[in-house]
Amino acid sequence: MRPGDMLLSDAATFADGPPDDYFRLLRREAPVCWHEERDGGGHWAITRYEDLKTVSRNNVLFSSARGGTTLRDIPPEHLDGSRAIMLNMDPPQHVKYRRLVQKGFTPRMITQLSPHVREQAGAIVDDIARRGECDFVADVAALLPMQVICQMVGVDETDWQAIYDLSNRLVGFDDPELQASPLDGQLASLEMFQYAAKLAEQKKQTPAQDLATALLDGEVDGDKLSDLDFNSFFLLLAVAGNETTRTASSHMLRLLDAHPAQFERVRADPKLIPSAIEESLRHSPPLIHFRRTASQDTELRGQHIREGDRVTLWYPSANRDEDVFRDGDTFDVGRSPNDHLAFGVGEHFCLGASLARLELVILFEELLRRLPDIALDGPPRRLRSNFVAGVKSMPVRFTPEGRGASVAVPG
Repeated sequence: MRPGDMLLSDAATFADGPPDDYFRLLRREAPVCWHEERDGGGHWAITRYEDLKTVSRNNVLFSSARGGTTLRDIPPEHLDGSRAIMLNMDPPQHVKYRRLVQKGFTPRMITQLSPHVREQAGAIVDDIARRGECDFVADVAALLPMQVICQMVGVDETDWQAIYDLSNRLVGFDDPELQASPLDGQLASLEMFQYAAKLAEQKKQTPAQDLATALLDGEVDGDKLSDLDFNSFFLLLAVAGNETTRTASSHMLRLLDAHPAQFERVRADPKLIPSAIEESLRHSPPLIHFRRTASQDTELRGQHIREGDRVTLWYPSANRDEDVFRDGDTFDVGRSPNDHLAFGVGEHFCLGASLARLELVILFEELLRRLPDIALDGPPRRLRSNFVAGVKSMPVRFTPEGRGASVAVPG
């Protein structure tokens, strides 16, 4: 196979995970490589660590707003709506909107959440502990981030499952099991917006200490958020706040199970849980790519990139760059340093990174303390996507609590 041969725009290429061998070829022979697509278009694939950082940090030259942040083109009639989502904004607009919610994600605020997150994680483990088996995605991984972000935003508990189902339909745009047609995705967006509008009316009448109220009280350039702005913010928080952390925790357990010696290291020394999580994020990042659009002609590694060209950032590849990570294909729970890019870099660095790390650490502390022999009981079912490395289901088994040993973890 030669650089440019693989169809990275096809979700089927990622059916069994990212094409690591092909990305290795690109890093070695063509780190900035043009890929043709079936419809006659194409995109530049960025696969090296430093190049991904360069593109991410240059928001003027490589725009998020011009064409959105996913590889597929957004229909012109939907571009304005997509640009109302903070993910698809450029500076200075992006900075102004990010400030509206940033206070809710400061390290201090996340630290204050810790006891509550541990209580929720404990309750999740309570529900499965005596069963001896469960679907890790549905019964564990999906629950904690969904509960936490819904509570932070101000969603009533009776609506949590509905928000979860809608977020699945929104990220599953290449998976026929989740979206039967493009219309289904549009309907999911509409339903999410309808819920957001209902929530906004509720918070206007009864303000609370939550992110929804903060957004309604906030201003950008002296103006309150429009209905579209609020609805778009809600959609982003609801989806990003649960989907990526659910995916990260699923891959963490999958990788531990696939590497028994590494799993034993973590069981023997639970203080390794935080570094094991960072290694899982590096090895199998929840987000596979983001897209930028060149706002003018430029050059990168000798390749002429024209204004309007799509430029795709491939995180699974950058996170294994041989110039940065020794034995990058190896899963090492004690890896240090580990400056991975799973949360992005630059202005669009993940707003919820601290919250995700807290949730992941606490969840695995509770799991391994109470169910230390948890193991896969069948292959995971992956989301059909080249955007989110999602896991739809993953059966696990374990000794029911009360019948086996436990592991002490730091409190």
